[in-house]
Amino acid sequence: MVQIRPIKKEDNAAIAIIIRAALVEFGANKPGTVYFDATTDHLYELFQSHKRCAYFIAEEDGLILGGAGYFHSEGLDETTCELVKMYLSKSARGKGLGQQMIAYCMAEAKKGKFEQMYLETMPELQKAIHVYEQFGFDYLKGPMGNTGHDGCGIWMLKKI
Repeated sequence: MVQIRPIKKEDNAAIAIIIRAALVEFGANKPGTVYFDATTDHLYELFQSHKRCAYFIAEEDGLILGGAGYFHSEGLDETTCELVKMYLSKSARGKGLGQQMIAYCMAEAKKGKFEQMYLETMPELQKAIHVYEQFGFDYLKGPMGNTGHDGCGIWMLKKI
């Protein structure tokens, strides 16, 4: 059974490998993305050092399957957070875990008094985009805030 839990320091290496492998798999390992972001190797520390954010790991029988989080990114208003670093290992995809992770992040963000969830993604990640559309994320004409990931060309927003 899959367990969703807060990230631990010892999860850093495994989740960084999953994130980068997914980006390589879909041809999205390009400058301006989390592939080249140094914080990808230190997600536990990143999420411990900021307020109003959390990162969660999906794990089954001790094996990390992926992760996702929410973050109050620079430049976003107080009611808006960003869905961040939502990646699953290849073997974990297609089983509904992505939807489960997004729903979990939304519920946790709502507890944190957020009213909207923003995300940035890339055309290469069509399967993820389809899931976001199913959740009711609406397309935006441009980015919100200052996430530092200028390699993403798709921006979406949803009330939570």
